[in-house]
Amino acid sequence: MQIIHTPLEMQECAMGLKRAGKVIGFVPTMGFLHEGHLSLMRIAREQCDVLVVSIFVNPTQFGPNEDLDAYPRDFKRDEALCREAKVDFLFYPEPTNMYADNASVWVEEESLSSVLCGASRPGHFRGVCTVVAKLFNLVQPDLAVFGEKDAQQLRIIERMVRDLNFPVEIVRGPIVRESDGLAMSSRNKYLSPEQRKNAICLRKALDAATRMFRKGEHNVEPIRSVMEEMISAVPEVRIDYIEFVDEQTLCMVNRIDRPVLVAIAVRVGSTRLIDNGVLGSMSGAHKVAVKNAL
Repeated sequence: MQIIHTPLEMQECAMGLKRAGKVIGFVPTMGFLHEGHLSLMRIAREQCDVLVVSIFVNPTQFGPNEDLDAYPRDFKRDEALCREAKVDFLFYPEPTNMYADNASVWVEEESLSSVLCGASRPGHFRGVCTVVAKLFNLVQPDLAVFGEKDAQQLRIIERMVRDLNFPVEIVRGPIVRESDGLAMSSRNKYLSPEQRKNAICLRKALDAATRMFRKGEHNVEPIRSVMEEMISAVPEVRIDYIEFVDEQTLCMVNRIDRPVLVAIAVRVGSTRLIDNGVLGSMSGAHKVAVKNAL
């Protein structure tokens, strides 16, 4: 595995690989890797000749009162995990190399990013889109794998690729969970043992929503009420949002008469966690139609 530190070296390497006819797979991360990240690497590894992983804690997607400085980092551990995952190139740049002091060009999505985490974290997705666009230009991937845990981010990146004509296939990786159902996240490290137990309420609320839907409840408000009651009863857990949105457009819905994304964001103590699930199945034909509509 080769470790690359500068954008220019990464781009020159990628362009050489492209000239050699190699298929490049890419998994962008912010490090402190866990099994969720590794599952994305395995998906990419199966579909490419060369696997590139980036580790970059992107400052432009953090708000002024968020956890940029405290975000967990352990490069040596991450490096070892990438070697085990048979990563070919690990791109590990410094922020000063990724952003000029007078940087003034940004990539902003104006529809999907206005709801859910976009409403709670203004400017977050501008930072996400900008850094992913830069990484695509540097890594030159044929395919890039993003996890479904960050469902809104995934759909925004899919829209950016469509609207800006990036020649990149976006591959969705399923949510990976701990044995008790908590979605894997680098931020889980912040949780105390008691908070860690309390955080399971996210998955329990999603499971309750699934049970109600399967029993025939298709109106959103009764399901939301049960979820809110379950989560609000747990100590140290404060709800940011529980929303039901169209699985692709992220428009709010009142009734589950199509595939609907149930998205949750909470704070457990001071730690912000997200989770989601989809109610209503998509037929093969509908999946193709949705992909074409992206």
